[in-house]
Amino acid sequence: MFEVEEPEIFYSKKENFPLKDETYKIIGLAMEVHRTLGKGFLEIVYKDALELEFQWADVPFNREKGFNINYKGTTLKRLYVADFIGYDKIVIEIKAQKEIIGENYKQTINYLAASKLKVGLILNFGEESLTFKRVILV
Repeated sequence: MFEVEEPEIFYSKKENFPLKDETYKIIGLAMEVHRTLGKGFLEIVYKDALELEFQWADVPFNREKGFNINYKGTTLKRLYVADFIGYDKIVIEIKAQKEIIGENYKQTINYLAASKLKVGLILNFGEESLTFKRVILV
């Protein structure tokens, strides 16, 4: 089962949903990138800028981290490559499109499944202001 964006559905407002502080930090850095660059660039530009923000803020990350995919006990030749993994715990998927769509959720859920992580962030730089969704496996 998964939950998107509204942690209050599964976590009361008094409880902390998983990796709350870390996801807020990442979202804040992404907002800074969007404030500085605006919309209209390709995803790669936002990835490069976000990588710098992570470095400057001492946020631990891996860029374009590959994960093996297991099929009936056999590891497939192809890797699943996530845009970023933050804090060794959060899958971060970068988009620069009109809006976040269902396929973005499915992709992030697949990254979570392949990585065995529980929290994902979809960051979309393609709108007037940064939009984001949390995907939390429960």
